[in-house]
Amino acid sequence: MTSRETPGRAQMPLTAAGGPRRSGRIGGSLKIGIDVGGTFTDFVVAREGEPPFIHKTLSTPADPSIAVVEGLAQIAAAMQPPLTLQDFARSITSIVHGTTVTTNATLTGTGAVCALLTTEGVRDALEMRRGVREEQYNNRYANVRPLVPRARRAGIRGRIGRDGQEIEALDADAVRAALSQWCADGVQAVAICFMNSFANPAHERAAAEIVRREMPRAYLSVSTEVLPSIRFYERISTTVLNAYVGPKLGHYLDQLVERLAGAGFNGLLLIMQSNGGVISPQAARDKAALTLLSGPAGGPGAGLFYAGAHGRDCCITTDMGGTSFEASVAFGAPLVKNDGEIARHKIALPMLDIHTIGAGGGSIGWLDEGGLLRMGPQSAGADPGPACYGRGGRLPTTTDANLVLGYLDPAFFAGGRMALDMQAARRAIGQHIAEPMGLSIEQAAAGMYRVACNNMAQGVREVTIKRGFDPREFPLIPGGGAGPIHACLICNELAIPLQIVPREASVLCAFGMLMCELRHDFVRTFVARLERLDWARLALLVEAMASEGTKLLGEEGIPPARRRIELRLDCRYIKQYHEISVPVPLALIERRDAGAIARAFHAEHQRLYGYALEAEGSPVEIINVRLQAIGATDRPAYRSEAAGDADPSAALKGRRSVYIPERDAFATVPVYDGHRLRCGHRLTGPALVEQQTTAIFVSDAFDCVVDALGSFVLYAKGREELLHEGARRQPALQPEEALE
Repeated sequence: MTSRETPGRAQMPLTAAGGPRRSGRIGGSLKIGIDVGGTFTDFVVAREGEPPFIHKTLSTPADPSIAVVEGLAQIAAAMQPPLTLQDFARSITSIVHGTTVTTNATLTGTGAVCALLTTEGVRDALEMRRGVREEQYNNRYANVRPLVPRARRAGIRGRIGRDGQEIEALDADAVRAALSQWCADGVQAVAICFMNSFANPAHERAAAEIVRREMPRAYLSVSTEVLPSIRFYERISTTVLNAYVGPKLGHYLDQLVERLAGAGFNGLLLIMQSNGGVISPQAARDKAALTLLSGPAGGPGAGLFYAGAHGRDCCITTDMGGTSFEASVAFGAPLVKNDGEIARHKIALPMLDIHTIGAGGGSIGWLDEGGLLRMGPQSAGADPGPACYGRGGRLPTTTDANLVLGYLDPAFFAGGRMALDMQAARRAIGQHIAEPMGLSIEQAAAGMYRVACNNMAQGVREVTIKRGFDPREFPLIPGGGAGPIHACLICNELAIPLQIVPREASVLCAFGMLMCELRHDFVRTFVARLERLDWARLALLVEAMASEGTKLLGEEGIPPARRRIELRLDCRYIKQYHEISVPVPLALIERRDAGAIARAFHAEHQRLYGYALEAEGSPVEIINVRLQAIGATDRPAYRSEAAGDADPSAALKGRRSVYIPERDAFATVPVYDGHRLRCGHRLTGPALVEQQTTAIFVSDAFDCVVDALGSFVLYAKGREELLHEGARRQPALQPEEALE
């Protein structure tokens, strides 16, 4: 079952704990991760020394906070003995909340009515972008519609030079005139972005003060507060995006805080952000764009947690939902990039390097003009959904193929709360795929399964091979309800010999939120060649940024012992257009060690692009200084289970005919109850493991053992030594290693 599919008229909510329901006692540190998706709202309840407790309830898109509180009430009622919502809410220490409110507002075009103040003569930069067509050879490719129409983009006289000196004074009267018109137009948010303001924010600050006086109820987004760095288009686009989604997120957080307070919650509320960290609700209100790509951001941290149980600090994490498939790689920590896009709008804020493709349980199978089988990116969504849901869907999807191939039990979908229609799935595949291709329904379903897995394997290649990593050296952590059904074939395609399927795979992102730390990102433009670096000025800048971050962490109650500062420098060879970000220990700044910084840059350039210009002596220059202030939070300590008997027969629930891709044939395989499997149990592939929220297919190429956390560890046959490799492996040379 996919984590984002609506199970028709299934009796929701769905609760699964991988064992008996947890005690209803009050006491101990209780943390809850909540991931609000378009279809399901996922909950992971964690208490010290106990296994995590999973809960899913249907989302309420009109007001997502309703589903949050309803889910908490349902969890309270599921306790043994049952609790009232108020008693349960008062026992919660902290809630870490991930939301797609800003993402959905951007994707659906339902953000705020925005206006833009910018420098005279460049108000069309938002529409002209970089002047590069995204699809270079497509003459019909239309530009994305700007979030602020031209009529609400005001060019204001006044200019700051690139050195920070004022060339022309700001025309405050022009600012007031524009605001007067926008008040009449019902503008809800104002973005301010002037040329070269990163070098001197005086004009932006002056304009912001006028906006606060003239339009006190408007949401204000100022570029030097959101992204004070070089590159005008990236800065103006990010600033406008922040204004566009700010009012919507603010309204939602107000509702959420009010509903939680009404339920009796008085603990700590944290909001997930795109960089894999968490922030306070007020920080999220001020910089709403930080949450724009936060939907899957909890997954990589969760992947590292499960990999860490086996002594590894690197992994590939995937999350397969109803419509999309996300892949990311982590090495010591989730990889972060400094820019991206959402709905073709540029955003230049730090975010986890997660690659998304249109491949999910609802992805539709179709034939192209040449008669070749394709899967997605079109999706049947939650309504009407796959044909087997019996809700009017007529097109064949990945879920329909999984049902025909035997990976799903039509009587046990959503833990038996919804019956799947096998005949509807067969009709859809037969009519649209099998008959036109001259195949049997089973052959067509197998083809759909293989194409879907190949698409997802290509998504994994994007974050590994194209980033200079060898996927064979990483364990795969598959997430999402349907992810573990497809993981073995993905691993076969990429020659990955090890995968770790968490018992909580269907709520991987919500689980990962409990692993997150408070993070605040700062960036300042600092253009200088390494060999002529003004070390004193750089040290002062770093000190000022660190002080700002430390102050924020202090306001959030993080004690000094739990704070740390991490520094990165954006560097490039002279005359290059793009720079790359290199981690730099603070000690190198204190020692003024330009050589070590240069070696780190050369090493990262070599890893990413296959060459470096170190031998040629090409000069290196710094463009931006990036600093991250991090506050460690309490992570739940989960109880480890001692290894027991290897015989899993007590968990055997039956046998079923399923498709074995390695044999290209069906075979009868054992089916195990995943909730009854315990640490030490060993399974020989092929086999199936069923849980209420997911199914795990152990293909013919893999065997499986249950680890101390209850995860299902699948390893290539004959490679049992992989279970004991606890030492850190070396998938690729990292820039930090060049600093040694």
